[in-house]
Amino acid sequence: MSILVDSSVWIDFLRNTGRADELEFLIEENIFVINDLILAELIPPLNIQKQTKLISLLREINRQVISIDWNQIIRFQTVCLANGINGVGIPDLIIAQNALQGRLKLMTNDKHFLLLSRYIDIEIYEV
Repeated sequence: MSILVDSSVWIDFLRNTGRADELEFLIEENIFVINDLILAELIPPLNIQKQTKLISLLREINRQVISIDWNQIIRFQTVCLANGINGVGIPDLIIAQNALQGRLKLMTNDKHFLLLSRYIDIEIYEV
């Protein structure tokens, strides 16, 4: 099974903090993917910092294609609001949906995904 790595983990990896060692293992084993939404979150600050080599490396990672089911996104947001989970953005819901569609585990440090996993069948990657 591949692991979809969220931008929160990539940020820790780039700062060499948090779960950097866990992501390094996934990279070495080549059992991870990324998607275009996560790249869209990561690349702009790297562009500003002129990190062209790093951007090129990120663009070479296997990508999970995003196919948005807006009705499912609406259901996800409804579930969040009905259970008092406020502030979950549409990008996070799209990432959760992408993990579900691809039958991927999600590696994240974002508490929204942990809360969401209580009500929506996304599998959070734990070591």
